[in-house]
Amino acid sequence: MCAEQNVVYQDSAVSDERNLPESRSQRTSSTPEEVPRRAMSTIEIVVADKSPLVLRALVRLFEEDERFNLLATASDGERFLEACRRFPFHVGVIGWEMPFVSGRGVLERLKGRAGGPRIVVHTGTSDATASRQAMMLGAAGFCSKAEPPERLLDVCSAVAAGRMAFPFVDVATLADDPLTRLTMRERMLLESLTSGRTNAQLARDLGISVHTVKFHLKNLYDKLSVGNRAQAVALSMSRRQHA
Repeated sequence: MCAEQNVVYQDSAVSDERNLPESRSQRTSSTPEEVPRRAMSTIEIVVADKSPLVLRALVRLFEEDERFNLLATASDGERFLEACRRFPFHVGVIGWEMPFVSGRGVLERLKGRAGGPRIVVHTGTSDATASRQAMMLGAAGFCSKAEPPERLLDVCSAVAAGRMAFPFVDVATLADDPLTRLTMRERMLLESLTSGRTNAQLARDLGISVHTVKFHLKNLYDKLSVGNRAQAVALSMSRRQHA
């Protein structure tokens, strides 16, 4: 690729101080709006995963495939979002369960943003609803870590070409899942309820008042059409097991 602009990835807030080879640290200048319109001879990609071992494996995987130009890596969702703000790229590969900002949180913040990267969720989560949630939130692809590495390459290539790449999802059930209507804070509360946390403990964990916890719980119960926390937890567990 011609070197019109040098991109330095020394800021740990974006790339965890990963030094890319010189040939991969130069890229053609473009604006986010231009990315979807230009012909993509090379797919520019940024990868985020909480595991250093997984990140190293993904670096090798993408660098060995000439279709891809790996620009940066990130160890959490917050750093991935910083990369999105700093420069354009075609495809982002993110985990579902990441520190600071989860995969769900990344998708919520990017939803509706013009010129942003197409997102592939690459995860080993046990949450059977993750692929449906990712689709509802605007992800372009989903790939389980249980699948061969080559599958992730194919998914990223398809997504870069403008296609969707998901395991089978019954789209008729997407709008029927009450869990998809919860806000990020309500989902955090629901997850905490499964561990038996009291309202006071929830307030302390989230840095809010007990009154605010009760307000969020009431909204959560209303959206799930349940009357108490035991029913909310039971519904959540049932959805995960039968999704």
